[in-house]
Amino acid sequence: MTSVAKHIAEWDRLAVAIRREEVLGLVPTMGALHDGHGALLDEARKRCSVVVASIFVNPIQFNQRRDYDLYPRVFDEDVAFCSARGVDYIFAPQDDEMYPEPRRVFVDVEDISEHLCGRSRPGHFRGVATVVMKLFQIVRPQFAFFGEKDYQQLTILRRLVRDLNVSVRVIGVPTVVKAMDLL
Repeated sequence: MTSVAKHIAEWDRLAVAIRREEVLGLVPTMGALHDGHGALLDEARKRCSVVVASIFVNPIQFNQRRDYDLYPRVFDEDVAFCSARGVDYIFAPQDDEMYPEPRRVFVDVEDISEHLCGRSRPGHFRGVATVVMKLFQIVRPQFAFFGEKDYQQLTILRRLVRDLNVSVRVIGVPTVVKAMDLL
């Protein structure tokens, strides 16, 4: 059975029950889960004794408020998806807990984030790096799983972990391609 925490304090109470000898893996998501997320969750399950999926639509990685507002939010379906994949916990924090007003602190991985799609999405990777760092601090995983589909993001997050001495191993998982996608 998958337990859900919608507040940082709830997660903290759940985390107390996770024994120190457990290996905790985190799969950060924005929800609207699909087979690609499933591959991440499956890899986490293979490597870790405790799997946590975060579901948080991160407002600071969207350049346009309209895109943020239109992002699909299907929480009940996401919970069912995670439960079917054997996820132990879902951490689905609230906006105001993740980003108390006024927002003043951000994580910015310079240079790498300024090229490729970072050029057309200014601030996107700053938002990604900031939320991932916050999730690492709150959840405290040993492993975190990200798709290789977005190689730039994966590279940025590996650099973040290296440069800030974060005790998390970032695992890249191959992109899932269905036969229908190739036609």
